[in-house]
Amino acid sequence: MRQLIWSPGFKRSLKRLVRGNPDLLPKVEKALNLLVKDPFHPTLHTHKLKGSLAGSWACSVDFDYRIVFEFVRDPDIDAESILLDAMGTHHEVY
Repeated sequence: MRQLIWSPGFKRSLKRLVRGNPDLLPKVEKALNLLVKDPFHPTLHTHKLKGSLAGSWACSVDFDYRIVFEFVRDPDIDAESILLDAMGTHHEVY
């Protein structure tokens, strides 16, 4: 099973966003649970990014918020993991 790796930037973003909008936390938890189980679940709207974010992917938390992540190989468990890079509104993360 995949693991989530939380980057410091993702942790800061999440903390800042939830402090301003506590209703967002259950939506983020739901999106992260789906991301671990099936990164391409239809409700996540997962898509590959281009330009300066080439190599990264994004998924939707809700209409406004996105999570930017990368698929990485974790040598400790010899499996694919998901590195959570950033979170924010469409405007903030792209």
